[in-house]
Amino acid sequence: MYKKNLIKKIKLKKAKIGIIGLGYVGLPLACVFAKKKFDVVGFDIDKNKIANLKRNKSYIKHIKSTELIKIRNYFNVENSFSKIKEQDIIILCLPTPLGKSKQPDLSFIVSTLSSIKNKFKKGQLVILESSTYPGSTNFLFNKILKKRKFKIGYEFFIGYSPEREDPSNKKYKINNIPKICSGISKNCFYLTKILYEKIVNKVVKVSNIETAEFTKIFENTYRSVNIALVNEMKILSKKLDLNINEIINAAKTKPFGFQAFYPGPGVGGHCIPVDPYYLSWIGKKNNTPLKFIEIAGNINKNMPKWIIKNTIKYNNKIKKILLIGAAYKKNVDDTRESPIFDFIKDLIKRKIDFDYHDPLIYKIKTRKLNKIYYSKKISSKLIKSYDCIIIITDHDKINYNLIKKNANLIIDTRNVYKKETNKIIKL
Repeated sequence: MYKKNLIKKIKLKKAKIGIIGLGYVGLPLACVFAKKKFDVVGFDIDKNKIANLKRNKSYIKHIKSTELIKIRNYFNVENSFSKIKEQDIIILCLPTPLGKSKQPDLSFIVSTLSSIKNKFKKGQLVILESSTYPGSTNFLFNKILKKRKFKIGYEFFIGYSPEREDPSNKKYKINNIPKICSGISKNCFYLTKILYEKIVNKVVKVSNIETAEFTKIFENTYRSVNIALVNEMKILSKKLDLNINEIINAAKTKPFGFQAFYPGPGVGGHCIPVDPYYLSWIGKKNNTPLKFIEIAGNINKNMPKWIIKNTIKYNNKIKKILLIGAAYKKNVDDTRESPIFDFIKDLIKRKIDFDYHDPLIYKIKTRKLNKIYYSKKISSKLIKSYDCIIIITDHDKINYNLIKKNANLIIDTRNVYKKETNKIIKL
């Protein structure tokens, strides 16, 4: 009865969808469902986010405020969880950071489930989209639902479908990225599947939730390891006075067995610096240490220090540096786990003065640093006042010609400039 009722609601777009967590995953997902004319309620404990959304004001660069205006008849937001009981489907898009000693921190999911568990009702489908280690979805829900005595797969349904979000990617959006779907039972999977089929072109079935959980963090571990490999190759090629980008571009002419990854100043975002350690942690729990993950993580984490150390070799009298780009990747306004934080910490330790410029991020305010930093507006005069410019993030909106004409020394970590010169050094 509950399954048939929910299928009917989904197919007729009468199912009410609640999305908890309106960050870089939850807000785009809410917009896509609302565009398809589902009634969506977004939940977030951040009062500033809710206040902005109620004014149809976006706080994420690639979600335009005009887009929010277009869906306002289908998208409402709430700062409390009182309306959870009214939803047919609840999707959790919550952060899963690293805790102390690089252990998984599921506290956001745990606290949210604790807040809403008494508002669950029979007939609801709850889907987790957050990245997590294999076995955690089952563990979390079994613990929370033990006292409710719902018959999972008949009276209450649980799915897992990990997010695959790539902000600023113009080619791949939610609709054309294949969506991995899984459920605790066949009925749970089927309901999860037909829901996402309303917004994506292709659903990929996996046999169980643990496989889906593993797949998500394996994808990002693959990227972390390969980025670390190419960063290590960059260090060696620099010693040999060779151009790593030329080497990579030559290697990728091979039509099989090679995928190009490019070096950089480290890794950022929620996924690559975090997800591999979830896999490493579960490996240790099962007496299977994953050495590649630890090594790759250390290589990527140490890139800012290596870059600064080698910058000083070119000019040991550097007293003032301008960091270009605070975001973790180009053309996004997202500083999560950005390499700039490690640059800042190392420069402070070395007692080197610095500023930063990022056209998309006007200030840096985080618990990682005990000071607020504001983006400088670049000009010929400003650029000349620095001993060195370090390019960390290669946004399209940055005036690289202005930098090139006026800088005393440029450290290019993103291959912005195609050739090295006396004052353009690729690190």
